[in-house]
Amino acid sequence: MPRIPRTLAPTLALLCCATACGGGEGATEAAGPSSKPTPVAAATAKPSPTAAPTLAPGPSGAAPLFAHGRRDHGKRLALTFDADMTSDQGPRAARGEHFDNPALIATLRRLKVPATLFMTGRWAEQYPDQARSIGADPLFEVANHSYSHHAFASPCYGLPAVKPGGARADVEKAFAAFRRAGVQRTVPYFRFPGGCHNPAVLKELGPAKVTAVQWDVISGDAFAKRPGPVADEVLAKARPGSVVVMHCTRSAAPATEAAVRTIVPRLRERGYELVRVSDLIAGG
Repeated sequence: MPRIPRTLAPTLALLCCATACGGGEGATEAAGPSSKPTPVAAATAKPSPTAAPTLAPGPSGAAPLFAHGRRDHGKRLALTFDADMTSDQGPRAARGEHFDNPALIATLRRLKVPATLFMTGRWAEQYPDQARSIGADPLFEVANHSYSHHAFASPCYGLPAVKPGGARADVEKAFAAFRRAGVQRTVPYFRFPGGCHNPAVLKELGPAKVTAVQWDVISGDAFAKRPGPVADEVLAKARPGSVVVMHCTRSAAPATEAAVRTIVPRLRERGYELVRVSDLIAGG
């Protein structure tokens, strides 16, 4: 990865997963669609009162990885949106920076697009009314993107690291933030900040009973000023079973809402059914 200027590193790290990263140093290969889904709710983290399909645990009980659904199960595709906010960005929000994107959520609703939102606990604390509204909408499901948006494996694009042994606590802290905000329709899925992980942290997260969800299509919406290139990237790389990573963050992904207005009708014209991650996992 090219050297990042010190002044830009924190912001770049926040949305690095939309620009280049598919995992940090020591990243393991995501489990393929052949992994068998197990319809159980997380017992420890208690993300949802409703059972959602998860993958079977990996070796030694490690959290399983999911990158895309079956390629031979029809033209189904999941648009996912990371609602990013790190634990130390409260002062920036207080000064008026917008880490939310209400227009994007309104567009998804208007177009009737099922979607999975990977939300940090800090985002839910900053925008509890929006988090609650998203979680109450049957179009959406809310998944875990950590509490702090710190790195779970280092180096990870300049992100500060979760303290050793603190990965599971950080994930559970995010689920607790969702409960305090009154978020419904949470699912036992977790996305690593920056996508960075290794075997040790997957094993540490095993007792949390979460399925780690990566992606196979990077939209490139981070810092994009024009929606056209974002839409072109998604439309060029979308395949049956794809998981597309985008963002629900106005300040750092301002073109996403407009890109979605192009992406959704074009995908539907091509015969794609837009679904949530849980639908892809349930499909085997």
